[in-house]
Amino acid sequence: MSQPDLDEDQEPQPPRGTVTQTGPGALALALVPGLIIGWSVRSFCLRMRYAEPNVSSLSIVLLFFVAAIIGGTAYVTRRTVQRNRSELAHHQAVNRLVLGKACALVGALLVGGYFGYALAQLGVDDPGAVTRLWRSLLAGLGAVAVTVAALLLELACRVPRPDE
Repeated sequence: MSQPDLDEDQEPQPPRGTVTQTGPGALALALVPGLIIGWSVRSFCLRMRYAEPNVSSLSIVLLFFVAAIIGGTAYVTRRTVQRNRSELAHHQAVNRLVLGKACALVGALLVGGYFGYALAQLGVDDPGAVTRLWRSLLAGLGAVAVTVAALLLELACRVPRPDE
């Protein structure tokens, strides 16, 4: 590859990239496979003669705990960026942005998985199915909280332009 001819006065401009916030399309691409997998767990277990898995209370608590940690990080990041951008190092901002993007996608996958598993429990004539349904719904809400907190963290990493 040859470089274009540059005048002596001009320096080559470094490439400027922008990272956009995770959009609904990417979240849907994570949510739909989770929904399919979560919904198919029950039929797979019945076909293989396995016991259906239960959603533990610990997993529900951990999802809400992770959402609180990510939400707290988003709050601190937003305050730091609004107050004084120089207090937040570039690598810290990038790390938090990547954390937000990853948690948003994993959260969407978990939302689909837990809500799909809850859908599979509807209409099942088993006393354990009611417990699995409610715990799946609670875990799904915890995953929604993780996704929302992660999207807020991404938004908090947005540095305003000088003209804003």
